[in-house]
Amino acid sequence: MLTEYDKEILNAVQGDLPIAPRPFAVLAERLHTEEEALVARLRELAAEGYIRRMGAYFQSEALGYRGSLVALDVAPDKVGEVAAAINRYPSVTHNYERRGEFNLWFTLQVASDADREAVLTQVASLPGVRRCLNLPSEKKYKIRVQFELH
Repeated sequence: MLTEYDKEILNAVQGDLPIAPRPFAVLAERLHTEEEALVARLRELAAEGYIRRMGAYFQSEALGYRGSLVALDVAPDKVGEVAAAINRYPSVTHNYERRGEFNLWFTLQVASDADREAVLTQVASLPGVRRCLNLPSEKKYKIRVQFELH
């Protein structure tokens, strides 16, 4: 069960982690605690499943990357294996299972069209993948998701 302090930590790291040589030290000061205690609690929250990922988000287009949303039709008994294989690509940012004909979706950020084609060719050849639909990004829609915990 989350304490009020845990909620304060989670609210802060979602959108207010400072850009600094020691961001957790700065954040710990704001939260009136010690850096080591904060980092230890964040590790515990991650181990308990409250934190899935921590990392920076970049304007990928400004860095020269091209994005795609990819939909796969995967044999139901192969979804886990295909998802695990997709997760090994550093250019994959999200991967999720959905109901429907196209049952596994992922987002891809690559430096070139050739890189995109290479990944898609490899993914399409994975056992169990029946179809691969590439939906390249044409316009950026940035949805900022932040869960305000009270």
